[in-house]
Amino acid sequence: MATEPFSSSNTSYCFRLRPGQDLKKELLFYCQKYHLHAACVVSAVGSVDKAHLRMSGGKDVVEFQGPFEIVSLSGTLGPDGAHLHMSISNFEGQVIGGHLMDGSVIHTTAEIVLLENHDLTFHREVDGHTQYKELVIKKR
Repeated sequence: MATEPFSSSNTSYCFRLRPGQDLKKELLFYCQKYHLHAACVVSAVGSVDKAHLRMSGGKDVVEFQGPFEIVSLSGTLGPDGAHLHMSISNFEGQVIGGHLMDGSVIHTTAEIVLLENHDLTFHREVDGHTQYKELVIKKR
């Protein structure tokens, strides 16, 4: 069964990351700096020199040496952290994806659009069924 649906007014935030910046750390910093409590990734295009991903069902972080194109980035960000997945492609067009971890470094650019839900806040709490910190949506 799905959680209760919420609606909210929202604002988009558009910015660009530059070479050498850590993708995940900068997304979290941006949300902290601009007091975003319930953000989601709407669009992200660019490239990374290397990607640190945790694969499905895995515990270890895998480092991939690039450069790679960012094919997709999706997820939610809130005061308790983020849940982000990224897909990347190499020069042959092969795609790999996983859970975005710290250490994915921008190659040339990352053009980011976030959507902030003004009336909500995203929290992470341990779910009794999964034993992971899962998204909990609350009204502000």
